[in-house]
Amino acid sequence: MHLSSPPSRGRAAWAAAAFAAAALLTAPLPAVAADSGTAPSPKVDSALLKAVDDGGQASFFVVLKDQADLSATRKKKSHAAKARSAYSELRAHAKTSQRSLSSFLDKKKAGHEDYWIANTIKVDGDQDLVNELAKRSDVASIVMEQHYRLDGIETSDAKVTKTRPASGKTDSAGTGDDTPEWGIADIEADDVWSQYETRGEGIVIANVDSGVQYDHPDLVAQYRGNNGDGSFSHDYNWYDPTGSCPDSAVPCDNNGHGTHTMGTMVGRKGIGVAPNATWIAAKGCESDLCTDSYLLAAGQWILAPTDHEGQNPRPDLAPNIVNNSWGGDDNTFYQDIVEAWNSAGIFEAFAAGNDGDGVTCSTTHPPGAQVSSYGVGAYDANGKIASFSGFGPSLVDGSAKPNISAPGVNIGSTWPGSSYNTINGTSMATPHVAGAAALLWSAAPSLIGDIDETRRLLNEGARDVDDTHCGGTAGMNNVWGEGKLDILASIDKAPHTAVTVSGKVTDRATGKALSGIAVQATDGSSAARTVSTASDGSYRLALAPGTYSFELSGYGYADRSVSGVELTTGTPLAQDIALDAVTTHPVTGTVLDVTGKPLARATVEVTGTPVPSVTSGTDGTFTLPAVAEGSYTLTARPTAPVLCNGIYSASLAVDGVETRTVQLPARSDNSGNSCTPAAYSWIKGSTAVPLTGDEDARTVSLPFWVPLYGVDYSSASVTTNGLVNFMEPRLGDYANTALPSAARPNGIAAPFWDDLTLDKKSSVQTALKGKNGKRQFAIVWNKALLVSDGRTRVTFEAVFDEATGDITFQYQSVPGSGSTATVGIENQAGTDALPYSFDQAVLTDGSAIRIAQGA
Repeated sequence: MHLSSPPSRGRAAWAAAAFAAAALLTAPLPAVAADSGTAPSPKVDSALLKAVDDGGQASFFVVLKDQADLSATRKKKSHAAKARSAYSELRAHAKTSQRSLSSFLDKKKAGHEDYWIANTIKVDGDQDLVNELAKRSDVASIVMEQHYRLDGIETSDAKVTKTRPASGKTDSAGTGDDTPEWGIADIEADDVWSQYETRGEGIVIANVDSGVQYDHPDLVAQYRGNNGDGSFSHDYNWYDPTGSCPDSAVPCDNNGHGTHTMGTMVGRKGIGVAPNATWIAAKGCESDLCTDSYLLAAGQWILAPTDHEGQNPRPDLAPNIVNNSWGGDDNTFYQDIVEAWNSAGIFEAFAAGNDGDGVTCSTTHPPGAQVSSYGVGAYDANGKIASFSGFGPSLVDGSAKPNISAPGVNIGSTWPGSSYNTINGTSMATPHVAGAAALLWSAAPSLIGDIDETRRLLNEGARDVDDTHCGGTAGMNNVWGEGKLDILASIDKAPHTAVTVSGKVTDRATGKALSGIAVQATDGSSAARTVSTASDGSYRLALAPGTYSFELSGYGYADRSVSGVELTTGTPLAQDIALDAVTTHPVTGTVLDVTGKPLARATVEVTGTPVPSVTSGTDGTFTLPAVAEGSYTLTARPTAPVLCNGIYSASLAVDGVETRTVQLPARSDNSGNSCTPAAYSWIKGSTAVPLTGDEDARTVSLPFWVPLYGVDYSSASVTTNGLVNFMEPRLGDYANTALPSAARPNGIAAPFWDDLTLDKKSSVQTALKGKNGKRQFAIVWNKALLVSDGRTRVTFEAVFDEATGDITFQYQSVPGSGSTATVGIENQAGTDALPYSFDQAVLTDGSAIRIAQGA
């Protein structure tokens, strides 16, 4: 891909997964006339036309007309089969239908990224490209990226506390849990616990939100990534496309909203509707703001969970239910995602929004206002509709909204910091419905994946409230929907064919109860149902009639399986199981860095086990003294400064004493770029770049196409501050930051990004070395002065290689060793980067770092 010059404004279109308004194809988008007087295509939205006017460049989404046919998917019987079918059909359809458009964009040298779940392509270009795309018969609409907000939290007098909020009803479940929250009692969830002896066992709930504090004491036991032995496996159980968490591979919540909604779904101590359900989460919102690209990434992950790098999708691990307590303006955004989820048998609930005033109609917003979504309104403990709850009918499609209402005022739930908070909002009402669906599916497993029947039962069980001032009937109106959620009534109306399987798991030799043992049941056609044993070793699972196989597994014990178990309605199965402990052995070895030298202070662990991690010694050696026999993953991580050392991860089979030589791979980013130390070979500058003083920049022509994150450039802006900026030829006093960062500048190569100035002793030069096809182009900063002390001078360069596309940073003289500089490269949207250092004294005179760019 080539661009004749760097984009002048806006972000590039190759951010990690983007989704944006695919369902806008359902209606023409408004447009304004261009300055030329030519009427623009109705396919192009007005915001995009404005952005590309007068030579502007922008990123946008091209939505194709042709959409996947998921009718066959809906006919599949099991949840797992539905999810696999939806994923396969969407991927295959996108590959075929996008081929022509992708080829066109490649010929135009336009950067683009192709997505499957909404059949859309994200593109970066100007007005001419937009006009050409609008003429294509396969294009339905062309739209700018949008931003949503988490469904706003209404004010409350309560404050964050370390103690659980007060509740309002005695715990009738008799399990020793604290008194249920008023909302839990109002929807009769606690009566379901006692009468049906189910609390959501075997059901997986997700949220698309601000994240979750995974180790909150009332949530940690239910997290699917909890291995039950003190260790955690976050792949396929957590995804952070926003990069907002300190470590995107580990769950976090930098807002509180997501932890609160998850608590209402599965929290212990009477906080959650389905406290024995299992949860996973996708961070679709940076904080209170949710960007289209992140929401799309989250939406795709819900249908086909991946590892933390967004790779190796597993639709068989899709959740059963997903809660969405966020929304936006009056468009049809997210509709294709919702329909894909529904076809895959994933029940979704959306907040109706907090834009109501208690009187005005049509105040609900998408996605909860769309006919395909199950929208939720809010009411208080006195049985009155909340003043903020959004009313229908929908301005999007005229459908009756909300679908149902649930408790949403003074809702106490979990909060980051292992705390609790009591807040208001339809955000708080929606997880009551998601949790209720988990209770329904746990009690009546024949309903799992049947979206229509599940909605029907929730609707039929709801308590009617007569308020027709916005239209409708006493039984279904645009203020309350079907009425107040009553999950006990819904389960009473459900088919009661489930068979209860229960028992206790113990150590065969000692008789000790074993907690955290995974008990998985499969019948060969539906998705596996899994529960973990409680502290007393007990387990309980309600299953549809059929023939099952059971697998038991847990660290330190030999796996055990039982097959051919017939389950018949009316005949519960009680089965105690004893497991055999296995022998432990030491695992020893040596950690080497990327160059093959012993690496001290590396962290070595047997991932997903309770075995304590160890740190390599000065000679790189390590010993894990006791690892149980079994198959695992051995992981070694460098300690800061990380430099070019990546993370080692390899399979480990323990059946005796194991010895490993662990050499860390080259550090890489999500785009496949990697770095290694290189041989120093200084190129002397020869052609002056007219830069002077502080915060100066000049655009230079590149002698050959220079790639950066999949886009080739013929020019770049060189700044006094040690940056090569491929995105915008402008000045700006940018303080150096850690990479990646969404803040400008983006699309950069930073050999030594710091506040530098050029005086009479300083210069910036370029040099071209070699012959065509094997040339090297160097940009050299000579004796640039550090503004911070006015004394220190640094000499360094960035070298671009024509043959390989590699970028090499070389350091002739770096007093202070780069202790205040940023070194690395970053993509055009600030979502991916290969950082070498940030404010770390790690650079040395006469050294070089080579960055090999991925395909």
